[in-house]
Amino acid sequence: MRKLLIVLALVLGFGAMAQAQETYKYAQRDTCDLLLDIWRPDSGSATAIDSLAKPTVLYVFGGGFIIGRRDDPFTVKWFKRLNSEGYTVVSIDYRLGMKGYQVGKGLSGTLKASDRFFLSQQIGVEDVFSAVSFLASRPELGVSADNIVLAGSSAGAIISLASAYNVANGNTEGLPEGFPGFKGVMSFAGGIISNEGAPKFKQAPCPLLLFHGTADDAVAYKHLGAFGRGIWGSSYIADKLQKKGWPCCIYRFTDRTHAVAAYMDYLWPMEEEFLEHVTRGDAYSVDATIHDPSLPSWWNVSIDDIYKK
Repeated sequence: MRKLLIVLALVLGFGAMAQAQETYKYAQRDTCDLLLDIWRPDSGSATAIDSLAKPTVLYVFGGGFIIGRRDDPFTVKWFKRLNSEGYTVVSIDYRLGMKGYQVGKGLSGTLKASDRFFLSQQIGVEDVFSAVSFLASRPELGVSADNIVLAGSSAGAIISLASAYNVANGNTEGLPEGFPGFKGVMSFAGGIISNEGAPKFKQAPCPLLLFHGTADDAVAYKHLGAFGRGIWGSSYIADKLQKKGWPCCIYRFTDRTHAVAAYMDYLWPMEEEFLEHVTRGDAYSVDATIHDPSLPSWWNVSIDDIYKK
């Protein structure tokens, strides 16, 4: 575990803090202050498309539910790209439900820990909903809670997808009254954790943009688990939505590992296209398989690597 944390620190830049433009406490949970940062669009950047306001991107960091922070320099670089393109970014803290927990070996250990994984996901969803409600309660901040695209990496992608899943299934406790739903989700190596069988959307979710490596050993590309417990990854989600005729965008990176979780700044053209369609309210789908040796391949980790000491 120590070796993994060192690798993550080098790759994702867990070092000196980057100074956010604005920071607010949005909730207090379990004696912890949960903060969010607001990064505003660059002066003179285009904040609308065809007179329609671009959405705010609400980012949820990754780190296996055990590490990570909202302001690491690696993702701040991506925030600044978004700002230069006229997008507001909100980056949030959330409670780390797996911190201090050690998963047993192999599939049996993962299954035993499935309730803790699910709880960690749902705690994150609760904190996302609280952040949205805070923004709705503070109109003077100028961030519309009705115009938000969630984005997340790894565990943050899991939380983001689970947030959209909860809304699609009518589980909206903690969100502002009359909340219309998220405008979209950008998921970098994410999935949905369930302990009650494969996730089933009762209605079409908000537009999803899914990036995933086909050789990901940390967050399953398709499905990992048994006996109705586990994680259902991007490929499973996209395939199910496609069968229902619901829009979904997925980019499948052949032979890539969990490094895709850190591709935010490398995939801007695809993100930009998605955000423009979301802004206009278009329904569109993409299913692309990509083999690009120029993309970085920093590390390969499995669930055992992350949660064993």
